[in-house]
Amino acid sequence: MSSSVANLIDHTLLRADATKEEILALCAEAKDYQFASVCIQPAWVKLAAEELKEAKEVNVCTVIGFPLGQSTTAVKAFETENAIKNGATEVDMVLNIAALKGGDNEFVEQDIRAVVEAASGKALTKVILETCLLTDQEKEQACELAVKAGADFVKTSTGFSTGGATLADIERMRRIVGDHIGVKASGGVRSLEDVRSMVEAGATRIGASAGVAIVQGEQGQSDY
Repeated sequence: MSSSVANLIDHTLLRADATKEEILALCAEAKDYQFASVCIQPAWVKLAAEELKEAKEVNVCTVIGFPLGQSTTAVKAFETENAIKNGATEVDMVLNIAALKGGDNEFVEQDIRAVVEAASGKALTKVILETCLLTDQEKEQACELAVKAGADFVKTSTGFSTGGATLADIERMRRIVGDHIGVKASGGVRSLEDVRSMVEAGATRIGASAGVAIVQGEQGQSDY
């Protein structure tokens, strides 16, 4: 399988029980297959950055306010700064889902902007919408707020809620954000066919724990 598919994949391991050995194996796979990044919990960023320091093509991605989005804005900004200090070059933040559903759009935009500003010039910012918990109108509103706040990507899911990426959501997100920012499909992407379908719908990045199986043309057991 061509490296162009691997270059779309954030090779993901976010389980609470993931061990150091598993993180090291994830990094080794990312180097071997030239994945876009490894996506890991903040506690593993420093280790991953050290492992990947010679692999310039592989980014270190971590998660912020994960998985519920309910950290305060100040904590999200600090978590972003700390992750970047430890070597992260991409951050995937969960927006405040409750605030969005409550109609507090100004707060949601400010919450995203705080992370964007903390990462500015140092790391890409992806905003996780957790689409499975939102109405179509809320999904569109979240995309608009992410664009206004200056995010680099919008992303479907954490992989820790009630559902993952769907083609309809990817198409909707791409339509709302236009061609200006990235769209990441995450949650339940398990096969090469899944990847192709998501890309055709508008995705420019894929989050998956089944990255190796995907690029080998096999069916994986991706949760993210």
